[in-house]
Amino acid sequence: MTDDELLDLLRLHLISGVGPRISTLLLDRFGSAGEVLRASGPDLLSVDGVGPKLSVAITRARQDPAAERELERCRAEGIRLLIRGTPDYPRELAEIADPPAVLYCRGTYEPRDSLAIAIVGTRKHSTYGKQTAERLGAALARAGLTIVSGLARGIDAAAHRGALQAGGRTIAVAATGLKNVYPPEHADLAVEIARQGCLLTEAPLDRGPAAGFFPQRNRIISGVSLGVIVVEADRNSGSLSTAAHGREQGREIFAVPGQIDNLRSRGCHDLIRDGATLLRGPDDVLEALGPLMGPVQTASDEVVHSPRELTLNEPERLVLNAVTQAPLLVDEVLRAVEMETSRVLSTLTVLEMKRLIRRHPGGYVSRP
Repeated sequence: MTDDELLDLLRLHLISGVGPRISTLLLDRFGSAGEVLRASGPDLLSVDGVGPKLSVAITRARQDPAAERELERCRAEGIRLLIRGTPDYPRELAEIADPPAVLYCRGTYEPRDSLAIAIVGTRKHSTYGKQTAERLGAALARAGLTIVSGLARGIDAAAHRGALQAGGRTIAVAATGLKNVYPPEHADLAVEIARQGCLLTEAPLDRGPAAGFFPQRNRIISGVSLGVIVVEADRNSGSLSTAAHGREQGREIFAVPGQIDNLRSRGCHDLIRDGATLLRGPDDVLEALGPLMGPVQTASDEVVHSPRELTLNEPERLVLNAVTQAPLLVDEVLRAVEMETSRVLSTLTVLEMKRLIRRHPGGYVSRP
């Protein structure tokens, strides 16, 4: 993408009133941000949600120098812009309804971050909730998943810290601009996260906190993740909107149970009643998550097609790596793996039970 194209996209992104839905409609209608900015008033008004005031604002944005200043500041601060439709943009997020056209990124978003799980919950947690979030964050990060949360007080911060303490990767999706970390007491935590992952936001650099931005942000938390874990949430918790977005996006939803009379757990109990997976531990997450959109290379240079593969021992990995997407004779697997025949055959049975391979008539096996 050229600088001119990037500036046009930023001009559109910075217009007050152009949210993710209208931005998607405009880009789908005109093909590019530059064509949106050059469109006539009547053509702009033909787009659903664009009224006279917004049409004028889009026309005036062509000459507004704010985008140039924003881009210069991003480059000076080492903040990258991830653009929808480019290879650096999160693959899973691009598939949701109304994905952000632009993401601001401090730190590094890596291909292995496609193996991500969101952990969210109440700001007013109990000791049990805090410990559970930290332990889940640490255990799943050690297993190879990236931990995603919202940098908020309470469960979010505990999940981030668990991942950091385990030496894993974590992503904070902010509702504010990256020059305005919220809450302010998490400024040091944000620095740590950027070293072992990244901060992501669709908000311009200086945007401050406002109530309406947090629910909108939650679709990104679930959008970059394969599933959403809710740890302690009352019925008014914002984390339930993350779960709702996740369900709409086809993500796996997990809820940690609490005491039946604990108000902080009523939202989780409602989720379980409505079909969310009752979460007993990290293995439940790895077993429930479905196949990835495409293979992902982990930090240890292994190629993973499903998060369930992260639970395998070394012999199981060796045998699974010899199995292809296309049906393959079991005899060919035996020849490919330097292991006793009986052990390979028993391992194939284990992999079948774990739903990582499929048997076919005639002695063939394949990946699902």
